Amino acid sequence: MTWTVGFDLDMTLIDSRPGVARAIDLLGIEFDLPLNGTTFADRLGPPLATLLVEAGAPEDLVPALVTRYRALYPTIVSSIPPMPGAQAALAAVEARDGRVVVVTGKHAPLAQLHLAELGWRVDHLAGDLWSAGKAATLREQGANLFVGDHVGDMNGARAADVFAVGVSTGPCSADELRAAGADVVLADLTEFPAWLATEFGAVTA
Repeated sequence: MTWTVGFDLDMTLIDSRPGVARAIDLLGIEFDLPLNGTTFADRLGPPLATLLVEAGAPEDLVPALVTRYRALYPTIVSSIPPMPGAQAALAAVEARDGRVVVVTGKHAPLAQLHLAELGWRVDHLAGDLWSAGKAATLREQGANLFVGDHVGDMNGARAADVFAVGVSTGPCSADELRAAGADVVLADLTEFPAWLATEFGAVTA
């Protein structure tokens, strides 16, 4: 039986806040809109269009803003680092002969740029999915666990009937993640390999 772990991307595996903030600030300048990149980046999780509307962008401009943002985005990819412990977390799954799937709200081609930049090999990438919308992919991929930083990720895990691992590295607190259905909450991914060993047993040579 294949063992599979799903991971969210933004604020779970990568710290995209600095780069996203810069891209949003540029967008605001180009479109003469009062967009604050830092505030915007602190709320990552929901789809880009949703965040733009919540940030005050006119709804009729959102399609053009999304298109321009996606054009700007590749220029910031190299400046976005992995989250602490991300590489070790992926390696811990691989050490157990597990599969890694990334299920993210980020546009899939942009998510792939990050994977390529960091040299991460994953078995499946699904983008443009949010909250319970992640459930179908998690089920199709046979995920046993899903790791994420947002209550939307916990909703997706719950909808897929998958063990939900929260990491409090994004906009949601540990209490919010638990209230949304997290089975366990870790401070960050540096705790993931030890938790995995405790939960499923140490890897034997």
